[in-house]
Amino acid sequence: MPPTSIRQSRLPRGFSLLGALAIALACLHWPATAHAQTWTLTKAQRQSYLHYYAPIVFKRANANDGDHGRDWITHFNFDQDNDFSNNKRNWKNINAYVDASRNGPSSYESWRIRPTLYTSLIEFMDGGKNLVLIYHIYHALDKNAAGDYQLHDWERVEMLIKNVTGSPGSGESVAYAVVTQHKRNVIRHQGSPQLNFMETSTGKHLMIWQAEWSDKLAAAHGQELRFVVDPYSWIAGRMAGSNAELDLNNDDGRKNVHYVFVPQGSAGAVSAFNAKVLTYATADQLASRYDNGKTVTWPNVKRISYELQDLADILPTHWQYGGYQTHWLTAAQQDFLLESPILNEFGLAEVGTGMQRFYAKTRDIENEDDREGYIAKKWFYGTYELNADASDWGGGGSGAFHDNAWASTVVDSRGQTRASASGYTGSPSAYWWQHDYFVHSGQLDSTEGVEAGFWLPGQWYLPSNGGFDGRWVQLFDDP
Repeated sequence: MPPTSIRQSRLPRGFSLLGALAIALACLHWPATAHAQTWTLTKAQRQSYLHYYAPIVFKRANANDGDHGRDWITHFNFDQDNDFSNNKRNWKNINAYVDASRNGPSSYESWRIRPTLYTSLIEFMDGGKNLVLIYHIYHALDKNAAGDYQLHDWERVEMLIKNVTGSPGSGESVAYAVVTQHKRNVIRHQGSPQLNFMETSTGKHLMIWQAEWSDKLAAAHGQELRFVVDPYSWIAGRMAGSNAELDLNNDDGRKNVHYVFVPQGSAGAVSAFNAKVLTYATADQLASRYDNGKTVTWPNVKRISYELQDLADILPTHWQYGGYQTHWLTAAQQDFLLESPILNEFGLAEVGTGMQRFYAKTRDIENEDDREGYIAKKWFYGTYELNADASDWGGGGSGAFHDNAWASTVVDSRGQTRASASGYTGSPSAYWWQHDYFVHSGQLDSTEGVEAGFWLPGQWYLPSNGGFDGRWVQLFDDP
């Protein structure tokens, strides 16, 4: 716990010692039902929820003309050199990796593509147990609409799970899902015909479609995400030989599919798609070579399994004492007051508590990109603008709410600012408290700089309060 000089006392003015004692005595006789609410999931249950709801990613490729392999999902250290700054440059040679794999041992044999979604689970009590699940789909490069190469891709999937009672599949519900479409955060609510899941005995998997890596004007491009409008029953009925095409939100006509990426932690999903593990030995057979305009049948779609890892695997690389110079630039620094250390899979601290500085700006060895990493993403704090629709013409993704949250100049739907919710009255425009997080209600608010929802209050993240802030904890073992 930080010094009391940093966090202002929450006792109102004039609150007497007698009043405090009265409340303390009352708490000794608090109804048992209130205490029953404050419980936490186990580590294994948290892993299970992330596996259970992990998305099915249907992906269009642009893989002709020597670009085979570019549309694979991968991970930050695929080239095994522990240097993120050259990921884009090296990924441009992924076709050479595929070609070499066809002929046996080579200098590329040490690469481990390992398709990976980086995750976090935020657990909190609010009239019951609720979870925010975040999945970042990692790609080493993409192109924007202007045709510029960009290092790392930042599209993510987010879900709010309500009424959690234990292990997944025990009656909880998905209140909404949000996907990234470049700067837009497009939402679909429970009951929407555009929110579709593949359900098996081992999971309930949100179905999303992802565009190819390359640029395309006034059309889906650059790894952007869309919701799959078709139900899984319709897709399953066409797997034997029909064209691999899907209907998407806010788009006319069906879009091609050349890959399906399936969570390896869901045996039912892996079996249904007959998904394979991507290795050097299997690379050639799992690389599509079709243009984005080429329609193939479902039997010709490449089916690949992916693993889950943690956002917290990458956060220490941003830290001022964590060797950030290899991966990130000193611009776009972010100061955090850490009450909890960043823990690895073994529960050991990788970053300690206290005021810590992180550097967010991408270091690109080719000097083509200067975007920012997790620690600066609005979705990392929940301070993004919700959008009802995707758009092929850009727009959306206003930073006004994020700026207001940083300055604590706007109240949430419960009358709290970021600073008043946390109790850190010195934080506005100065630093982030580690456990600042805004939970969207899912309702759209057209007021500039305002979003419907609430800041998680006080010590919400403590196990004694039924909370867990998985943004800072590594749940999954590194292979």
